[in-house]
Amino acid sequence: MTEPRHVLFTGGGSAGHVIPSLPLIAHFSALGSRISYIGSKAGPEAGLIEPLGVPFYTIRSGKLRRYWSWRNVADVWFLLVGICQAVVLIRRLRPSIVFSKGGYAAFPVVVGAWVCRVPVIAHESDLTPGLANRLSLPFVAAVCTNFALTKFPIRNRPIIHTGTPLRTELLRGDAQRGRALVDVAQDRPMIVVVGGSLGAEALNGVVRAALDVLLSFACVVHVCGPNRTDARLAQRSGYHQFEFVGAAWGDLLAAADVVVSRAGANALYELVALHKPHLLVPLPRSASRGDQIANAAYASELGWSRVVSEADLDAARLNDEVRAIYGDRLRIARVLADARLGDGTRAVADVIRRFARQ
Repeated sequence: MTEPRHVLFTGGGSAGHVIPSLPLIAHFSALGSRISYIGSKAGPEAGLIEPLGVPFYTIRSGKLRRYWSWRNVADVWFLLVGICQAVVLIRRLRPSIVFSKGGYAAFPVVVGAWVCRVPVIAHESDLTPGLANRLSLPFVAAVCTNFALTKFPIRNRPIIHTGTPLRTELLRGDAQRGRALVDVAQDRPMIVVVGGSLGAEALNGVVRAALDVLLSFACVVHVCGPNRTDARLAQRSGYHQFEFVGAAWGDLLAAADVVVSRAGANALYELVALHKPHLLVPLPRSASRGDQIANAAYASELGWSRVVSEADLDAARLNDEVRAIYGDRLRIARVLADARLGDGTRAVADVIRRFARQ
């Protein structure tokens, strides 16, 4: 198969709707394909894409809500405006194919590509499909999935299990560099806590409440989200706070003995692929559509993850869970290795090549 002349990427609203596209952008750029990206003004897309030197275009996009709100009326108008803007951009850019990672920023681009007769490949990370991808399904050529059991209500499109593209810095993470970054001795356990791209205030509070017991046996590296570090704890020995970790994230994960994380699909896939023993604390239904709860239940059933609901998590429970995982970390790592989740970049890229307009 020849390489597509021009791959247009879209997706946004959260970092999870952008990050899996980064390995694909690097892949096709290295092979000589032209790359461009359409996203929203309000999301994190520009901050993740523009440093790569990739042309970045914005459109209007209404938020896709699952509940009644008067703002839905205005957002229907914004969606229509976004579709018209996408059509104009796509006709000017003339891509060979569109790759959509989902999120509310992607839907107008998917419809615009369909109007322009440009094939679209969508990717669904969660076990239960998100609203944007469900709405996009009639307009796409095929859907790639993270998990083999992901089901869609419409079956007249190819559903292809590919896994998720993984960033090179994760695959090349170095434990020694990770420990050097936070100055942790090789023989001291290292716990990494991450609450997602926007942080997780409830999880942050429990971690800080548990510091006395956690720091008695381990170092704690806490990725707590933008503007959510606690200056009062800046000098706490063994406790390292970060708002966000970029290129060094692979090194910190490589060094981690135990990871505490939300149950976003990308984070879960990365932890299993890297064989990292972990505790999942999924977002509750009050703060999500329940996708993280489904992801966590699936991972628990397969023996990949220990799971505690946010309502059941306190400092004592967090300490007990982390110590139990650390004590059983070698067996857990073998179970995760047996899952054989790997880098999905080539599998997704092959689907893109297969459907690209030549």
